[in-house]
Amino acid sequence: MEGRRIEQDRRSRATDAGQRIAARSPAARFIYLGLGCLLVPIGAIGLVIPLLPGTVFLILAAACFARSSPRFEQWLLEHRYLGPSVRAWRANGSIPRRVKWIACISLVVSYGIVLASAAPMVGRIAAAACFIAVAAYIITRPEPVAEV
Repeated sequence: MEGRRIEQDRRSRATDAGQRIAARSPAARFIYLGLGCLLVPIGAIGLVIPLLPGTVFLILAAACFARSSPRFEQWLLEHRYLGPSVRAWRANGSIPRRVKWIACISLVVSYGIVLASAAPMVGRIAAAACFIAVAAYIITRPEPVAEV
């Protein structure tokens, strides 16, 4: 009984949040819905391909769904495989340690590609600054607390 009530509370919070920020214009809702539907498969592919940041696309998809369709937002949040990272991000901005490692390694590989290219020195320095800033942001995010 207690578990069912907690689940209903969680659902109502997500739905309330989605309704609070829903776009007013039907055209805007349609665009947000389309973007969300485009971002979900990219995010799903990113969860299995190491160099594609799947969680980022899923978080963006959830934001789009929150502005267009509470039903799709709820589906994404409750999805067995896609939902946990989005819920963790919404709860406390957390990133799992494994994802932090993958992201930082991807940044290093990406910078290696920049160095191997014919990019001018200014581009290399700018890329290094951006990659360092992104890595610092990722590393400083908290790690999720295990769901009970």
